Amino acid sequence: MSSQLLFYLIIFLLVADFVFERCLAALNIRHSRLPLPAILQGIYAPDRYARQQEYFRTNARFGMWTSSFSFLLTLLMYSLGGFGWLDGVVRSWVQGEMAVSLIFFGIIFFANDLLFIPFEWYDTFRIEERFGFNRTTPRLFVADKLKGWAMTLVLGGGLLALVMWIYHLTPRYFWLLAFGVVTAYSLFMSMFYSQVIVPLFNKQTPLPEGELRTAIERFADRAGFRLRDIYLIDSSKRTTKANAYFTGLGAKKRIVLYDTLPDKMTTDEIVAVLAHEVGHYKHRHTLANFLLNVPYMLLLFYFFGYVLQSDMFAQALGGHQASFHLNALAFSILYSPVTFVLDLGMNALSRRFEYQADGFAASQGLGAQLVSALKKLTATSLGNLMPHPLYAFFYYSHPTLEQRIARLTAKDNKPNN
Repeated sequence: MSSQLLFYLIIFLLVADFVFERCLAALNIRHSRLPLPAILQGIYAPDRYARQQEYFRTNARFGMWTSSFSFLLTLLMYSLGGFGWLDGVVRSWVQGEMAVSLIFFGIIFFANDLLFIPFEWYDTFRIEERFGFNRTTPRLFVADKLKGWAMTLVLGGGLLALVMWIYHLTPRYFWLLAFGVVTAYSLFMSMFYSQVIVPLFNKQTPLPEGELRTAIERFADRAGFRLRDIYLIDSSKRTTKANAYFTGLGAKKRIVLYDTLPDKMTTDEIVAVLAHEVGHYKHRHTLANFLLNVPYMLLLFYFFGYVLQSDMFAQALGGHQASFHLNALAFSILYSPVTFVLDLGMNALSRRFEYQADGFAASQGLGAQLVSALKKLTATSLGNLMPHPLYAFFYYSHPTLEQRIARLTAKDNKPNN
């Protein structure tokens, strides 16, 4: 295969992905106008549902403009040889392949982030503000952005430098060693994300003694789930939306509640949401996802190691010889069909896991409370009740609200299946 043919293949994949995504988005918008089935009636008051429809369409239009801008920018960079030109510019500044690649990726990252700041600003201070969700101040927005950049430089830049160093040290075994490093990094972040990263942006405080903590601890004892750490996170300084999540592994596991959650749900509903999260732990979904991700990552790094040694991939982007950064960009597009298929499988499996976690909550006598909680979580965030089945199939990692309610309320519900 020639570099010119690779170039045309890259352009084709970019265009095909954009057209496919826009077609699904159009189907999703059209489907949202359909009448609600009986099982979803009553979640919104009529005026509130009209507000939800307005919010959904506003976000859909904004998403169209954002994705179109991103697509055109990316297409121009690939089709006009922009990446090859930037490679030549950076090489005129510094010597050494690692330095060139690090500066190249740094320029791409910061240029892209700066270009999209107006979109982020509009989303936060116009759309989210208009619909009553935003509590982020301009000062906090800027502080978050600066912290994000610093974290990317330290963690992202450090990991990238280590991976590149491994490649230049031993190209033959790069794929295996890089896989080990990235896997270890992912495992570390899974265990310590809440202790290392979250405090940079949010304050976490132990859930105080009271009715809610007592109910959670009582449930944990009944379910045979060892739990010591229950935290409230100050999400209210950014949004009025509510959520809860389970984080960490082993002795580092903890439950984190948005501080907006107790104002929107009853104690039993919050316990039901946490029962769902405990269900994931009981069914060992985190371990299953990790083990399933191992062969995928091995495959990715194996092919990536092969691609890095070929001049043809760099030449397809306007370069002259193989380089880590140009070859990596070409690979990211050419490997996308494989990623697309694997993501479909992982989303299908994730939806099955969600059903199992819902089933665990139901087995603890909390099925009705979980249904009520899911309805409130959707309503308070103005969530879309009518996603198109194809859109949900390709993009949803969770079953739709209608599917989850139907499963939880079915007379023949088998919670642990």
